Amino acid sequence: MTSKGIAVIISLLVAAIITAYLLVSPSLEFKERILALGFTFSSCFLLVYFSYEALIFKEINIIYDGLDKTKRKDFRRMSNKFLWRPEPLKRIKEEIYHMAAQKQKEIDELKRLQALRREFLADVSHELKTPIFAAQGFIHTLLDGAMDDVKVRDKFLQKAAKSLDGLDELVQDLITISQLEKGVVQMKKSTFDLRVLAHEIFEQLENKAALKGITLHLEEDEQDTYLVQADRGRIKQVLINLLDNAIKYGREQGNIWLSFYSGKKKTLVTVKDDGRGVPKEHQTRIFERFYRIDKSRTKDTGGGGSGLGLAISKHIVEAHRSTIAIESEVGKGTILRFKLPTAKA
Repeated sequence: MTSKGIAVIISLLVAAIITAYLLVSPSLEFKERILALGFTFSSCFLLVYFSYEALIFKEINIIYDGLDKTKRKDFRRMSNKFLWRPEPLKRIKEEIYHMAAQKQKEIDELKRLQALRREFLADVSHELKTPIFAAQGFIHTLLDGAMDDVKVRDKFLQKAAKSLDGLDELVQDLITISQLEKGVVQMKKSTFDLRVLAHEIFEQLENKAALKGITLHLEEDEQDTYLVQADRGRIKQVLINLLDNAIKYGREQGNIWLSFYSGKKKTLVTVKDDGRGVPKEHQTRIFERFYRIDKSRTKDTGGGGSGLGLAISKHIVEAHRSTIAIESEVGKGTILRFKLPTAKA
């Protein structure tokens, strides 16, 4: 029942009592009794209705203020409009339910971010601990008496140095990704040829690919150059990360293809392999920091790497106003694509 209905019932009851009294009063004529009845009913209705509305809205304003201070002014403006509309409490209830749903979404997002934060801290701790413990073990072994043997000493010092180099790489990558996420790293854009860059990268990675029998292919179009306007050093870093990752998780005696397609405004860069592929449920997360498809793998089989290469690549490509798209099927390989602005010859 609405507030108006309650006000009508109360007013009728009050008016009936007063009218009963007036009927037995001999001092008033019939017309005067009718006027008194109408006046009494109207007065009671307005008094009860406005009192009822004022009390209800006073309590709701207190509740609403506690729910969301930022919407307090809007609500008070609404409450004045609701005063002359049917079922104002229903309207307010819907508004509060909507607010509660919004707050629940915010809570769920905070929980998700908290879980990611815990996962990230655990991953960072693990990645930092591995090279530190390795170097620490080699050095302590030398201090415990292995220093006298020149061959053992040199071997252990080289291993300790390699572990510390890995630690330095991890720290530098952490600094890089932090700066990229904050947007403080400016892309130093210039015009360069992707084909020339690809040959440089292939020379750098061909020995690593050969260890697994993987062949690197550069698919070239008939045109002579693929000029783009981008940060050459950063794009080189992206391509090395994508190709290195394809080598690392590629199959023995497999293939990796790097290709370019130049359009009027954008040049498409594609890295394709015939490796193990990425399950669909993991495809949206492989660019997260330290994310591993196989949680039991403490280190990649290829050795080295900070676990941040794909995450850094994602941020670099986004800084060029593009995104890395992935297509993959388990057992059939993976295709990664992104676009760069085409430069005029």
